[in-house]
Amino acid sequence: MFDIGWSELLLIGIVALVVIGPKDLPKVLRGLGAMMSKVRSMAAEFQGQFQDAMRDAELADLKKQAEDLASSATNAIQNPVQSIESELQKSVAEAKPAPVATDAQVDAAIPAPAQSAGAADAVRKQGGGA
Repeated sequence: MFDIGWSELLLIGIVALVVIGPKDLPKVLRGLGAMMSKVRSMAAEFQGQFQDAMRDAELADLKKQAEDLASSATNAIQNPVQSIESELQKSVAEAKPAPVATDAQVDAAIPAPAQSAGAADAVRKQGGGA
């Protein structure tokens, strides 16, 4: 983190010994050590909370992806079923029987057969002779 070598640490120790004095130096070093341990524990706690937040965000993303995948799979299954169902309904609607016609309607719909002139004369002769 800091680029401090052994020579710099020795110089800092000598200056601290001269400025603080040999009597109070152990108390100051103990306090400095306690402060450093608090800073490290706070940093570790922050890092742990940050990792938990990242894990929660990843879980939320995974959950969203799983829900999207499930809905697309459901749609993929339902769409063919719905299309088959609509085709069956169309077929059933088209296959409904036509309304039943009466004999008079059927007779009116059938055209009379065309008769040739010779056949018409034959029918008249038969009808006139009887």
